[in-house]
Order: sequence, then structure tokens, then C-alpha cells
Amino acid sequence: MEFDSRPPAPEATYRVAVVGATGQVGTVMLQLLRERGFPARQIVPFASARSAGKVLDGGLVVQPLTDETIQGFDVAIFSAGGSTSGEWAPKFAEAGAVVVDNSSKWRMHDDVPLVVSEVNPEALDDHRGIVANPNCSTMQMVVALKPLHDAAGIERLVISTYQAVSGTGKVGVDELMEQARAVVDGDAVPAAKAYKHQIAFNVLPHAGSFAPGDDHTDEERKLINETRKILGDPSIRVSATCVRVPVVTGHSEAVNVETREPLSADRARELLRAAPGVTVLDDPDANSYPLAIDAAGKDEVYVGRIRQDAGNDRALDLWVVADNLRKGAATNAVQLAELLHERGLIGSAARAAG
Repeated sequence: MEFDSRPPAPEATYRVAVVGATGQVGTVMLQLLRERGFPARQIVPFASARSAGKVLDGGLVVQPLTDETIQGFDVAIFSAGGSTSGEWAPKFAEAGAVVVDNSSKWRMHDDVPLVVSEVNPEALDDHRGIVANPNCSTMQMVVALKPLHDAAGIERLVISTYQAVSGTGKVGVDELMEQARAVVDGDAVPAAKAYKHQIAFNVLPHAGSFAPGDDHTDEERKLINETRKILGDPSIRVSATCVRVPVVTGHSEAVNVETREPLSADRARELLRAAPGVTVLDDPDANSYPLAIDAAGKDEVYVGRIRQDAGNDRALDLWVVADNLRKGAATNAVQLAELLHERGLIGSAARAAG
């Protein structure tokens, strides 16, 4: 992957930090800032001390996080984990930047907006220096749910996810590949490290981590809590089972949506076809429906298998697929930065809000 090293356009405005720039999501963030033409006069990658000094494609030099190096930024986009965000996001904000954070650290804080660009962009107006990006599984789902919720209200959701190993990071991808090669070659399968059990040619009903005393994983809790916050309705009942599957990129979800008012499958298709960020692929006779391998590398949320629940005349079944590294993480983060720019919420506005 190469970055455009040409001088910034005359309208370029902001100095942008990308924290966690050498990771899977951070790499995509850098790519998208260039591809989408974000008005940046300078983009500076940050990563751990051991990566400091590394030269990325396009000549960007990785910087370490210090009190001195974080000064003078307008926007800071984070994909570096909760502990790093917990320590450094407030410091960037105090130094005058607006932070868009991809970790789970700030999502459920009452004073931090949790935003999906196509769903609740108005929530950005209340930011106090930090904006949160949702979990990847929540992200793609609420893009599809938004038009249905607006039209008929959502009473209850029953969700089963089929989550790709790239959601665990490079370690998950490497483990799947190593185990798959061993199985195909007839060799001993390497012991599981990234997961509790073998992931190659297997399905694990365990995506995320179990907290002591909780029979739900943190991934399942994120789906429950984040969905309610983003849609602005704490009364929505949510049942979630998060599953890890041997797919490299692209999360898939089976979502049962019980609405408060009647909503037909045909009307749902119309609403989804008109919804921003959504592509409907729904022609069972032609075996047309969203596939993870087709969503990989794309920014849209794909929806198909739209049908009436045979056991509930006020419920619909949906199949929702998206690239978990792009729309599930990096794309939305860059879209939020774009919205902050469009809504005049960077710079003096951000400092006044803080």
C-alpha cells in the first residue's frame, strides 16, 4: 500500500495524528485519510515506543507518544487499545485536538458521543473533545437498523454474529492460516494461542472475553449496550450471541428485528435501498445475498435475506455483512473526522466545548 506523498491541497487545514498507525486498523485509517481527501496539511503516525522511527509507505515516520510529540494537533484518530486511549486521548484533547477513538474505553461514558456517521451524526455536536467509534459488530448492524427503527420502532433484537479473525488482530489471522495449512497438509495442528480452541475448520461460540461472573462475553455486552445508546432508545431488548468463524475479513450477522409497528419485508427492502451506506443484495432465486468475501475491501454495509419471521408477524430476519476493518472501524472513524470538519467542530469550537 502506498500513500500519496504530494504536497497537500491549498484547502488543507488540519494537523492529524493517527495513534496505533502500524496496526491493522491504523494502517487502513492512514490509507483512507489519503483516499478520501481529508483536508490535512500533515498526517503524523504514532505507535508504541518499539515502532518509533519506523518509516511507513509514503515516507511517514512513526512517532512515540510523549507529552511533547502530541502537541499542536487538530484531530487525533485512535486505534491503539483501551489502556492507550485511556491515558493519551484526554492528553490530546487537553492539547486542543478532537479525538476519535476506536477502543471500547470511552463508548459508554455519558459525556462522550458514540457515533455512526449514517445513524446519529448530530450527537457529534455535544462532544467535549473525545468522540467514540462503536464496536465493529454494532457498527454495521445499526447502519441497517436505523431506517427500520425510524419507520416502525424496534422492540427487540435477537442477534447471532459470525465474526472474522481479523477482529482479533494479526495474531488471529496468523493463527487461522497456520492451523489451516497444518490441517490441509496433514501435520499436527499448532496449539491455539489467540483463541481458546482451534479456529481452523471450526466455529467458536465465544467471540470476546468473559468477565468474572458474567455469562455473556464483552462482545455481546457491547452489542447490547452500544446499540441502545446509538439508537437513543434504552428500552430496546437485545439478545446477542457472538461467534468466531474461520473467515479472515468480514463480519456477518443474522439479525431478528421485532418492530413496534407492523413492517413488511417489501417495505423494509425499500427503506434499506434508500438508506445511506447500505447496499441491498436480496434475490434468493439467483442465490444473491451478502458474502464476507465480497464485502472485504468495501465501505458499504450489505443486507440480504430480508424476510418475514415465520413465527412472529411483527418481526423480520436480516443478514448483515460488512468489512470489519473498514466500515467496522477505520472508515467510520475517518467519516466522523469528516463530519466534525463539515459541522465546524474542530479547532476553536472544540476548545470552547472543552
